[in-house]
Amino acid sequence: MQEKIKEIAIRVKELREISDISAEEMARQLNINADTYRSYEAGEKDIPASILYGISSELKVDMSVLLKGEDPRMHVFTVTRKDKGVGVERRKEYKYQSLAANFVHKKAEPFVVKVEPKPEGTKISMNSHPGQEFDFVLEGTLKVVIHNNEIVLEEGDSIFFDSNYPHGMAAVGGKSAKFLAVIM
Repeated sequence: MQEKIKEIAIRVKELREISDISAEEMARQLNINADTYRSYEAGEKDIPASILYGISSELKVDMSVLLKGEDPRMHVFTVTRKDKGVGVERRKEYKYQSLAANFVHKKAEPFVVKVEPKPEGTKISMNSHPGQEFDFVLEGTLKVVIHNNEIVLEEGDSIFFDSNYPHGMAAVGGKSAKFLAVIM
């Protein structure tokens, strides 16, 4: 995993430099601390998926370029078989599988996300990113915290929100939760 983090970090830094954007400017655009951003590019910290999405938007490249180092090739459709999505373990709290990594010029990034339960009272890690997000619970129970609201979603429930607001998710009930996340 550490090797994959470093590979992604190298691609991010090279593409940013080619685009003639300073690390400080990229950090400003992502609304994060410049030192934190530099630690991502150095491969010292794992880059959250929301930040990768923001970086890909700023660099005007598909997120697949950052994750896999290659351009997607599919123009009409792409099929991702069950449990065969491109693994993107971008944050310790969540395990992501990209569902459209091979599709060119996506207007949204779909993922299946798995969240493991944490001990009662564990603080939920919050993040934000440009755009909107749609989450549909496939398995388990998911607590979503957004803009001073706590919403509990059961299997089959969904939420659509402005992802510029800090938000976070947690599995509840002592079992993992799995949800479809679409970032637009």
